[in-house]
Amino acid sequence: MSSAAVTTERRDGVLVVHLDDGKANALSFDMIAAVGAALDDAEADDSIRAMVLHGRPGRFSAGFDLGVMLGDDMSAIIGLVADGGALVHRLYGSPLPVVAASTGHALAAGALLLLGCDVRVGGDVEAKVGLNEVAIKMVLPDWALTIAVERLSKRHLQRALANARVTMPRDAVDVGSLDEIVDEADVLDRAVVLAEELATTLDPSAYSRTIRAIRGPVLDAMAEQIASDRAGGVSPV
Repeated sequence: MSSAAVTTERRDGVLVVHLDDGKANALSFDMIAAVGAALDDAEADDSIRAMVLHGRPGRFSAGFDLGVMLGDDMSAIIGLVADGGALVHRLYGSPLPVVAASTGHALAAGALLLLGCDVRVGGDVEAKVGLNEVAIKMVLPDWALTIAVERLSKRHLQRALANARVTMPRDAVDVGSLDEIVDEADVLDRAVVLAEELATTLDPSAYSRTIRAIRGPVLDAMAEQIASDRAGGVSPV
């Protein structure tokens, strides 16, 4: 699956996946499928040991494609949210370490993408990071709540979810959406350095087994919730 908004670059043992739709980096059906295809390629290539998910200038991802989410086709809305959940699930359960290079705004589904990555590097920029669904008249699907509860700081959970609080990247580290902040110009290079460290220091088999051991219950719960949403026609709106 190819997409003009998703391109890949090989840096030694790291596959860098660039997201750039020229706009808000909205998660459309095509973008989700293209990122999944890049992950397929990376996981099938023994010479690739880690992956970086990199946003465009000023935008990591502003969430799901509003052309779908604000439309009248409920089956498309349900399908897009389920596909997004499946991608976050794949990232979180991947046998490869995944590092996010968050270049700016990461809202709603964009913030959920961050939660699916092992390590999240953010730029020290004026940007919004967080799960703002309640503020825009939406309810997070169960799979999203599951991974948010798992990864966000318990001290911030109520405000981050029920109060739809968004923060600047520098504050998102304490919330649990990001792990470290660097100068805007250094985001991608720092993410690649971290991915290379993971690629060269971790045993692939041991990493994969450990991921399954520590994340298995969350991954199983997410998989059931995503399947239930698809089968039952549950809408997040």
